[in-house]
Amino acid sequence: MTVYLSFSDLRKAKQQPDAETETEGAADGADGADTSAGAPGGISPTVRVASARVSSVVIALGIVSMFTDISSEATAAILPLYITGVIGLSTVAYGFIDGLYQGVSAIVRIAAGYAADRGDQPKWVAMFGYGISAIARVGLLFASGFAALTAVVVVDRLGKGARTAPRDALIAASSEPSSLGRSFGVHRMLDTVGAAVGPLLAFVILLFIPDGYTTVFVVSLAFAVLGVIVLGIFVPNKRPRAERAAGDGRPAPFRWKHLGDPRLTRLLLVAALFGSVTIGDGFVYLVLQSRGAFAAEWFPLFYVGTNIAFLALAVPFGRLSDRFGSARIFVIGHVALLGTYVLAAIPVSGALITIACLVLLGAFYAATDGILAALASQCTPVAARASGIAAAQTVVAVTRLIASVGFGLLWYTIGRTEAVMVVAVILAVLIPIAAWLLLGAKGRSTGGPPHDDVPAAVVAADATSDSPPLHDEGRAEPAE
Repeated sequence: MTVYLSFSDLRKAKQQPDAETETEGAADGADGADTSAGAPGGISPTVRVASARVSSVVIALGIVSMFTDISSEATAAILPLYITGVIGLSTVAYGFIDGLYQGVSAIVRIAAGYAADRGDQPKWVAMFGYGISAIARVGLLFASGFAALTAVVVVDRLGKGARTAPRDALIAASSEPSSLGRSFGVHRMLDTVGAAVGPLLAFVILLFIPDGYTTVFVVSLAFAVLGVIVLGIFVPNKRPRAERAAGDGRPAPFRWKHLGDPRLTRLLLVAALFGSVTIGDGFVYLVLQSRGAFAAEWFPLFYVGTNIAFLALAVPFGRLSDRFGSARIFVIGHVALLGTYVLAAIPVSGALITIACLVLLGAFYAATDGILAALASQCTPVAARASGIAAAQTVVAVTRLIASVGFGLLWYTIGRTEAVMVVAVILAVLIPIAAWLLLGAKGRSTGGPPHDDVPAAVVAADATSDSPPLHDEGRAEPAE
């Protein structure tokens, strides 16, 4: 894979015209086909993965996420030790805060997705979320107790919840249906560059400035502000519904019934099952740190290892999802998570076990993070795309909140090794159930393209029939 990126690429993204595929819209408007996910008309490709091209808008959003992740991951990498070691809170308190970190964004995800769809302004909803998270970084400089830290985490995660679905809707609107997984993979790759740099930056700061947690927080704030600036200047104000209606001049209205597709319902159920046994990364790292007796200043490197694996695998998994189906890759990702828990639970330590654990955890994120958004976008029409993505992300956020709080209590009650093993056993039971739900209860292998790539009459007929499984949804044909 080769990435070509320059400052001029950001300017090209900003100069992107609002109407993506007017010619296609005119040609397909009669039968209701959606062309908004097609290749943007005025974009010079900036990323080449094999022979495929990814929009400059996707690259610009990836850079925004990269700066934001440098900020958030530098902070997240030190929070477990900062909370339990510096402030002196218990693992139960950390579990509660980590649960909030994972799940409080659910409070606004649906509302943000609805606002982006209803107003057809996903950029500005995302801007609001990025701005709130940047403001929360200021609070970290003054928070020194449980209540203050909880408040800061809540504000930060509310910003996370407000920005994620609108941003992913922008990615989907700037991508061809046949390369949707690849576009999300490239975005997540850039996102993960930041996620790898952030903990490494925290490690370097703590290495040269012992107890330099405040310095980490200041640097984190600077990168958060930089991400907001890039979003405001270089990402165009795309309007997916208006662009889809370019052929007939009538934007498709948002309808709540768009979220009633049985495929989306199955996806939400699977996301809930998996989310309920996905504990926070900090717990996994605390297990590895306590078992291997690593010095505190090395703790952020656990995050670096995971994110390097994520960085290496995000685009390959995105391409595999386009080739073999997003649902298959999503399930495989949770098999990698099961391997992570097993390696963390076994009474064996050493560098190889630790590295393998981090690689598997990175593979889990590479195979599920962007893939979940791609799956959700395939189950909803463009008029409700942000809401569909938000619904899936909300389910994951809520269930992971419950999982983190529950795991903290389980660790406190029966011990770390036993707690991890319990979670691993439950996940092993859920994987075949989830695969059965996603890949089709009747074992059928037929599937179709996303709603936005077929005539409206076909979508209506499909909605009243026994819906096809999700596993072939990643194989939509390229737009003509």
